[in-house]
Amino acid sequence: MRKYITNTIKAFTGTAFFMLLQYHSHAAVLNKDSVITVPLGGNSWVNNNAKAQVDSTGLTHWLAGIDVVSIYVRIEAAGSLNVALKLAVPDGGSTIQAIVGKIVLTNKVSNHQPAIIDFGKTLIKSPGYVEVKLKGLKKSGKEYARVSDLLLSGPATINGAAYVKDNHGNYFYWGRRGPSVHLNYSMPDEARSNAEWFYNEVTVPMGNDVMSSYFMADGFSGGYFGMQVNSPTERHILFSVWSPFNTDDPKGIPDSLKIQMLKKGTGVHAGEFGGEGSGGQSYLNYPWVAGKTYGFLVHAQADAKAKTTIYTAYFKPLDQAQWMLIASFKRPVSGSYLQGLHSFLENFEPEMGTAQRRVNFGNGWVVDTSGKWFPLTQALFTGDATANINFRKDYGGGVQGNQFYLRNCGFFNDFAPLKTVLTMEQANINHPDIDFSKLP
Repeated sequence: MRKYITNTIKAFTGTAFFMLLQYHSHAAVLNKDSVITVPLGGNSWVNNNAKAQVDSTGLTHWLAGIDVVSIYVRIEAAGSLNVALKLAVPDGGSTIQAIVGKIVLTNKVSNHQPAIIDFGKTLIKSPGYVEVKLKGLKKSGKEYARVSDLLLSGPATINGAAYVKDNHGNYFYWGRRGPSVHLNYSMPDEARSNAEWFYNEVTVPMGNDVMSSYFMADGFSGGYFGMQVNSPTERHILFSVWSPFNTDDPKGIPDSLKIQMLKKGTGVHAGEFGGEGSGGQSYLNYPWVAGKTYGFLVHAQADAKAKTTIYTAYFKPLDQAQWMLIASFKRPVSGSYLQGLHSFLENFEPEMGTAQRRVNFGNGWVVDTSGKWFPLTQALFTGDATANINFRKDYGGGVQGNQFYLRNCGFFNDFAPLKTVLTMEQANINHPDIDFSKLP
């Protein structure tokens, strides 16, 4: 016990040690696990146009008083919460605020070496995400401070917290991007081996067309097809097919395993992609809008003898009659029809991981090689690794009326349990009227 107290005194400066003693006054032994250390490298963002930066070491280049830093952590219990920061002031001294809700905690700091500085207490009224804002008030040096960690303790931490805990596997990057979520559709038994067509409808609700979002409508074991927000002035209809060769560098794919583009629609850009696997990619610059419904259609032509499959993607606004061809790709080492049908929602830019987004999917159908239509009314809701290891819990999925929906990012509290089976009543007993023979 004495040895542990001595080590604790060495590890904490200022009033941080007494903060721990106060929290553990009811316990016979100090619990070193009671302090939650939240690294800023994976859990913080700066306001728009700020000079301050967040990298793997934490907050740096904090030069301007207008720069505000937001740190997010999900607290799993109500109660008193002690707030401290591990920081260093390169030169001079600074006055810094840590703001939690309406509580403003202020401290003057001048330590030139990293140390844990206590800022005070706040009260957490219920479990959920907490935003801690850092503001610089005064400084005599160039930078307000360099902050590596937020340290939390007290009764509110008794059940732990959800946050990006470390950078193993580049999780600071993935954690700041936020959790991706998926709908894995249940295939009808009759179409498991001969699903030739996959039709789905997508609606992004008003206000949810957030920058750096990918609303993926028609996913299958060989590729994916959906719509993106790429910039304030550019939006894509994106169709990609994976190469069976496992690499992140498309230039390293042997010719025999490359994705071959057979045709593309008017105005469609085509090429290769890499970085997260590799393969053939196509996209159409198209000004799709929130609140409007769009149809996505994928066709698979399987050649079991040649072990190839040709995947072709078509797109149209629901209120228009004509389908637009996006592209057609031939995939080697295949030879099967559509499998693993799914949809997903992701944010592909770490700086946009604080913005919530939602998408609705409905009227999904699969058509077998005999031309029989089957409705897709059941899906398994799942998340990526960031969600599965509880680094982020701002994810959701469910059924509303005659649509499935997915939500992610934004640090909302009403998350949906992963691996939930979602069932929707069949709203449309009549499938869409599509003349496959007249498609471009």
